[in-house]
Formats: sequence, C-alpha cells, structure tokens
Amino acid sequence: MSVSDLFEPLTLSHGPAMRNRFMLAPLTNQQSEHDGSASDFDRDWIRQVARGGYALIQTGAATVEAGGIAYERQLGVHSDEHLPGLTEMAAAIREGGGLSAVQLHHAGHRARPELGGVPAPASSATVPGVKALTTEQVERIRDGFIAAAKRAEQAGFDGVALHGAFGWILSEFMSPLLNDRTDKYGGSTENRARLTIEVIEGIRRACGPRFQIGWRLSVERYGLRLEELRDITAEILDRELIDYLDLALWDSAQIVREGAFQGQTMLSVFTDLPRKGVRVGAAGKITSAQRAGRLLDEGCDFVLIGRAAILQRDFPRRVHENPLYESPKLPVTAQYLRTAGLSERFINHMRGWQGFVRRFSV
Repeated sequence: MSVSDLFEPLTLSHGPAMRNRFMLAPLTNQQSEHDGSASDFDRDWIRQVARGGYALIQTGAATVEAGGIAYERQLGVHSDEHLPGLTEMAAAIREGGGLSAVQLHHAGHRARPELGGVPAPASSATVPGVKALTTEQVERIRDGFIAAAKRAEQAGFDGVALHGAFGWILSEFMSPLLNDRTDKYGGSTENRARLTIEVIEGIRRACGPRFQIGWRLSVERYGLRLEELRDITAEILDRELIDYLDLALWDSAQIVREGAFQGQTMLSVFTDLPRKGVRVGAAGKITSAQRAGRLLDEGCDFVLIGRAAILQRDFPRRVHENPLYESPKLPVTAQYLRTAGLSERFINHMRGWQGFVRRFSV
C-alpha cells in the first residue's frame, strides 16, 4: 500500500465510518480542572486537533468514578457536572469532521489517595494494608464504566474507548500477577477477562445502536501473559464485541523476545487473528508518513498518532500534503510547544516524558 491508502475511508460495525485511517491516541495532558471538569485548555486542545484531519479523536483518560483518579487534573466523566465541558469537546470534534470517543479509565490499585483516589486492587497482596475489592465493589466499578459511557453518549460523543492497558484496572484484572481472586473475577483466563467483557456487553446494552466501542490493550509488564491476551482478544474479535482494537505498543515494530511467539513482531501476534468486522490499529513511535503507511501493509486497518500529534496537531494534513513527511526530532524546547499552541499545564506534563522537552528550556 502507499501513503495515499491512509486516506481511504474505513467503515465500523456501528455508527459512521472513519473518513481516513488516522486516529488520535488518548493523550494524558493534566490540564483539566481539579474536579475533572474540562478546562479552557482542554477545549482549546480539542479544537486544535479537531482541525487536524483525524478520522477519530479520543480524549485523554477520563475517570469513571472519583476514587479511580490516577493523576492530578485528570479529565472526568463520572458526574453530570462534567457534561457541559464534555459536550463542548464533542461538538468541536464534530465540527472538525471527525468522530469522537471518551477514553474510560479507572486507576485500580494505582489510584492516588493524595488526590482523593481510593486504591482498588484485585488482590489483597498488591497494596500493603489495602484489601482486595469485594465482588460487589467490582460490580459497582463495572457499572460505573457503563454509566460513564451513557454520559459520554449524552454529551454527544460517537463512542467510548476502554482503557485496558498499562496496569490500570481492566489490565490489572487480566494479570495473574495482580489478580489472585477466588470469585468469578479471578482464577481462569476467562474469569480474569470477565470484568472487561461485562463492561463491553453492558455498554452495548445501555447505549444506542450506533454507539461505538473501542478497547485499548497493552501486552507488556504488570504480569500480563501474551498468549492469554491473544486468546482473550481472539474471543472478543470473534464475537465482534467492539468496533476497534487499539494496540498500545511502546514501539509498533517491536519483536517478541520469548515464549510461543518469539521472533515475531508483537503486532503480528494480533493482526494475524481473524477479526470479522472489528478494526485493528496500533500506536507506538509512528512519527512519519512512511511508517504510518507501512503499518497498513503489516495488517493494521488504522494508525494511532500520539507524540507526533503533540508536536504537530495536524499530522494527518501534513502527511496528505507530503508523503515523505517526518515529525520534528526530539527533544524540542518548551517555547516550540508553546508557540505551537500547547498550554503551560500540558507542557509541564510533557517535561515528565524523558527526552521530549529539552532540559533547562523555558
């Protein structure tokens, strides 16, 4: 395929089609208000990327309950008080011609008490002095995801994307290292995947027939087992429970180093699965037009743009204009980001990413 194939439309099982193959990855930016309401900075950021040519734009991780907060100034979708800001964000994306999704998130055992978070571990052994969630508490959190999806729909979003990556609660429950439960949410692979599947099924029942559901999956760290995750993913794809799978890879070209799939690309472990009507995409160091185009050859239906979108909010438009486009090289100065339109809150967050903002720059 050529770079031009990135601009072919892509149908989804529910709702409208993506106008091209570019999706904005969910990007943490720590610029919301302390109560989770969307700030002027959130709205400005969304307006910028909405004009950038993306087919689908995800918000950063949004809390599905107040106690599930992971970091300061995290966006929220757990209260009707969040609706005004969310509604403005959805409208801005729609006006820009793209589809929209709220990324639903709960920090699980990594919730931050100093921010009002309540650690919610699957296992009593994970956080010293904190008991594992009871079955009823797990079901409450499950229902919180579903209620948040309904709220996103009410705000005008085309769908939601479940954050099932990086050891947050859905990922945590998948992990045999972090989940030693003996109830219906622990033990077998099927039981450890139960929370994710019940959330997906609940959202599908609660929301309209055109509402879209995505699922972000990571396959490294936190005791996750690649073979198990592949089996779970195969079931979800076979049952067509979601509209799109977002593979959150640190590097979209990375190789499996051990186990049954040693020597294969991590991407191919999942793109080789029958997917029926589900679309599959990947994130991970996609910083040039050529790399984005090659990922379609490697089995992706779409690509997720993260860091490259922070550097240039209109990455898809630049690729369309120049098939040889490459992102600016890192690190960049804070002034570069400031001039390009990032808020000081966002820039301060990016200072925490190693090698992104040049040290000592102002």
